[in-house]
Amino acid sequence: MKTLYIVRHAKSSWKEAGLEDIDRPLNERGKHDAPEMGKYLKQQGVKPDALYSSPAKRAQKTAQLIAAELGFDKDKISIQPVLYTFNPNVEAILNFIAQLPDEQQTVMLFGHNPTFTELANHFTKNRFTAENPTCSVVGLQLHINTWKKSPRAEADLHLFASPKKSF
Repeated sequence: MKTLYIVRHAKSSWKEAGLEDIDRPLNERGKHDAPEMGKYLKQQGVKPDALYSSPAKRAQKTAQLIAAELGFDKDKISIQPVLYTFNPNVEAILNFIAQLPDEQQTVMLFGHNPTFTELANHFTKNRFTAENPTCSVVGLQLHINTWKKSPRAEADLHLFASPKKSF
């Protein structure tokens, strides 16, 4: 059994006109919500072996704030360009997941919508009818023993949390 957490970045700021999308930071609400989500996940017993983040500043900061609450070394967060996508076609991310090292049992991915909602829908047979909110976490238990089988894995939704639904 492998466990995958799909985490949408926390609320970002649009204050600076002309700032490149990849450089947008978290806003005050995002800076509050991400550590709170981390605390919630810790209470649920979440202990990731690896964290992978989009290179976007808002995704990286979300990963760092959640990692701090989980006791995960933020310097070990792996930045993955494939996670910086807004494409509803999730094949590239499924290919990335399929190449994860098998010694990693529990993995967290940090990225963006609509891609991450579509990724959750891929594993849950379209359970999510609207885009998942900022800083939401979808926790999946995949019925596999190797990540190579993940693209076609059966999965159980064992956690869905967002700042407005968890704490």
